[in-house]
Amino acid sequence: MTVKAPYDHLGGQYTFEFDVDDDLGRSELCCYDNDQRRIFFADKCYLPSKTPSALRSLRKKDLEFIRGDGQGERKDFERIYDYDVYNDLGDPDNKSSDLARPVLGGKKFPYPRRCRTGRKMSSKDPLTETRSSDPFYVPIDEDFSEIKSVSFGARTLYNLLIGVIPRLGTAFTGKDEDFRLFQDIESLFDEGVVINGTDKHVASVLPRIIHEVVDTVDDLIKFDPPETIQRDTFFWLRDDEFSRQMLAGVNPCSIQLVTEWPLMSKLDPKVYGPPESAITKEIVERVIGGFMTFEEALEQKKLFVLDYHDLLLPYVNRTRDIDGITLYGSRTLMFLTPAGTLTPVAIELTRPSSEWQPQWKHVYTPSLGATGSWLWKIAKAHVLSHDSGIHQLVSHWLRTHCATEPYIIASHRNLSTMHPIARLLHPHFRYTLKINALARQSLINAGGVIESTFSPGKYCMQLSSDVYDQLWRFDHEALPADLISRGMAVKDPTEPHGLKLTIEDYPFANDGLLLWDAIKQWVTSFVNNYYPQASLVASDEELQAWWHEIRTVGHGDKKDEPWWPQLKTHDDLIGIVSTIIWVTSGQHSAVNFGQYEYAGYFPNRPTIARTKMPNDDPTDKDWQIFLDRPEAALLKCFPSKSQATTVMAVLNVLSTHATDEEYIGKTAEGPFEAEPAIKVAYEEFRERINEMERTIEKNNANRNLRNRSGAGLVPYKLLKPSSAPGPTGEGVPNSISI
Repeated sequence: MTVKAPYDHLGGQYTFEFDVDDDLGRSELCCYDNDQRRIFFADKCYLPSKTPSALRSLRKKDLEFIRGDGQGERKDFERIYDYDVYNDLGDPDNKSSDLARPVLGGKKFPYPRRCRTGRKMSSKDPLTETRSSDPFYVPIDEDFSEIKSVSFGARTLYNLLIGVIPRLGTAFTGKDEDFRLFQDIESLFDEGVVINGTDKHVASVLPRIIHEVVDTVDDLIKFDPPETIQRDTFFWLRDDEFSRQMLAGVNPCSIQLVTEWPLMSKLDPKVYGPPESAITKEIVERVIGGFMTFEEALEQKKLFVLDYHDLLLPYVNRTRDIDGITLYGSRTLMFLTPAGTLTPVAIELTRPSSEWQPQWKHVYTPSLGATGSWLWKIAKAHVLSHDSGIHQLVSHWLRTHCATEPYIIASHRNLSTMHPIARLLHPHFRYTLKINALARQSLINAGGVIESTFSPGKYCMQLSSDVYDQLWRFDHEALPADLISRGMAVKDPTEPHGLKLTIEDYPFANDGLLLWDAIKQWVTSFVNNYYPQASLVASDEELQAWWHEIRTVGHGDKKDEPWWPQLKTHDDLIGIVSTIIWVTSGQHSAVNFGQYEYAGYFPNRPTIARTKMPNDDPTDKDWQIFLDRPEAALLKCFPSKSQATTVMAVLNVLSTHATDEEYIGKTAEGPFEAEPAIKVAYEEFRERINEMERTIEKNNANRNLRNRSGAGLVPYKLLKPSSAPGPTGEGVPNSISI
C-alpha cells in the first residue's frame, strides 16, 4: 500500500511517500528531496542474531544509509550521522575582531567529536569550517518537535541569543558599565532593563522575560527574583552558605577530600614556582583550633578542598592581557564541623611570575576586622568566578553535553532501531544534538556568550580541552566511581548503596545514589531479559561495533587509555549503559536546572572577576580607594551590567523545563509496553522513582540535615524527579534537552 503525505519542517515543505508492509513489520518512506527510501521498523526489539531473515538485509541497509559516506555538506532533511572535530567555534573570516580559535580534537587539543555538518572550509584557515547564521545541521530526527519549537524551552534559547542578547548592550552607556550600588542590582528585579524593541515574535516566546513597554517601541527585560534571594536577602554573604553550595548547589561535583599535606601543585616549578601551597598547618589550626588539632582533622577526613590551582594557573598571564579579566590559580580549604556542615578555612590565590613581575600568592582567611573581612569577601568572589567557569565549561558542558554527543552518533550508526539497547537509550538522547548545535552557534563560539562573560575569556574552550585531556575518564562518570575518585565515599557493602559517604549529609550524593540505584536496577532487568546468556553480549556485532566506535572514534583521542571498560559480560553492559543514562539524566539535571536559582542573583555566583585583589601589588592611591569604599571594589570586581544581565537571561532559559519535557520514570516507551517482562520491570522502575520523590521531600523537611534544611535555605530538589514547566529548580528529564 502506498500513501503520500505533506510535511512541514524548518520552514520548508516536503512530500513523503510511504510503502507499508504489515507482514514484515516495517515500512518505507521516500522524501522527494531525497531519493533514498527510509525504512521504519516495528516496535519489537531483536538482537542482530535473532532478527527474522526477511528483515536482516533491511536492517543492514538502514545502518549503511545512516552512516553516509563522509562527503559533502549535509542538508536539513537528511538523517546522516558522522563525526567531526570542533573546528567550527572560531570565525577567522570575520574582519571585525580576532575570532580565530584552535581546532579542538586531535593530539594538540584532545576533545570528543561532534556531529559532522560538512560546511566549506575558511579561506583564511583551511582547518576551520565556515560558520552560518542559519541553524547548524543536525539529522532531521534530532530536531525539535512542533511543541518544543513553540514552547518556552530550547527554541527560546535560540531566540534569546539571536534576538535579545545583542540588544542588551544598548541599555547601558558602555559594555563595561559597573553596578555602582547594590540597589542597582536589586532594580533588575524591581524595575527591569529597557532595551530597544525586539522582534515581536521573539517577545512572544519569551513571555517570562520580555515585557512590552506601553506606548513605546521598546521592551522591558524584567527578571523574576530567584527563590534563594526571595527566602534570604543576605544568603550570598554567609560563609556557611558559600561552603554548603559545594555540596548542595549547582556545582556539587568538584569538591574533594584532602588526603595529603601539604597541598601540592603538579605543574612545572621552573615555570610556575614552588609546588607547595601557601596554606600552612598553622593557618588551618588558627581557624579550626576550637574543634580539633590539624593532625586530627586530616586523619579523621575533616578537610576538603576546591582545587583550581593547576587548571587555571597556566591561563593567568594570558587572560590578564584581555581587558576586563583578572584570573588567579586558586585553592579553597574547608573544614567539616561536628554539625555536619562545612566552614571555609582559607583561600589561596596565586599569580605566576612573568617577564615584568615575580610570583605573587596570598592566603585569605575569615576575619572579624574590617579590612580583612572585605578582602575575604572579594577573595570569595574570585573563587566563585573560578567555580562558575569550571561548572559551566566542565561539569555542565564537557561532562554532559559534549561527552554524550559521540554516544548518540555511535548509537545511530551501529545500533539498528530494532536493537534493544537502541530502544533503551533512545529517550535519553532526545534533542541533545540540536541543543549542542545551538551551543556551538551562539554560546561556546568565539566571541559568544561564554567567552564574553566567563573569566577564561577566549580560552574557555581550550580550558575544557585541558580538563578532558587530564581528568575525564568514562569509568569515573558513574556516580559511585565519581564519589570514590574524589574521596567523597569509600566502598562499604554494609551501607544501603554499597558506599559510605565521607560527608553523610551530602545532598547531591544522597539523592543521586537513589537515582543511580533505580537506573541500574532498571537497566539490569532490561539487559538480562534480552541477553539471557553472557555469550550473547560478546557475540552481538552491532553492540560491539557501537562500543568500539565510541572508544576509538567518538572519544578517539583517549582510545588508548587503559581505564575503558571492556564489553564482554552482562555486568559490563549494565555498567556502561547505566553510566550513559545517569550522565544524560541525573548528572545533567544536577548541574543545569539550578543555574538561575543559584546564579540568577549573580553576587552569589559571579561568572567573571574583572579586577585584581586590592592587596595584589597596589599603588598607594589604589589601596586608599579600597579603604575608603570597599563596597565599590567588590562591585567593580563583579561582572559589568551588560555581562550580568546577559548571563541572567541565558541562565533563566537554561533552567527552564519545556511543556513537553519527558521526565525519568514517568512515561514508558512503546516497545517497553509491548514486552510483558519489560513492562513489569519499567513499572518497578517507575515506583522506585516515585519512592525517591517521597524520600527527597522527607529529607528536605528533616531539621537535622542542615545542608538541606534551615532558616532561609532553599531545599535541595535538583534531583527530585518531576517538575512543572518553567525554571522550578527541580525535575530530572530523561535527556539533555536544554
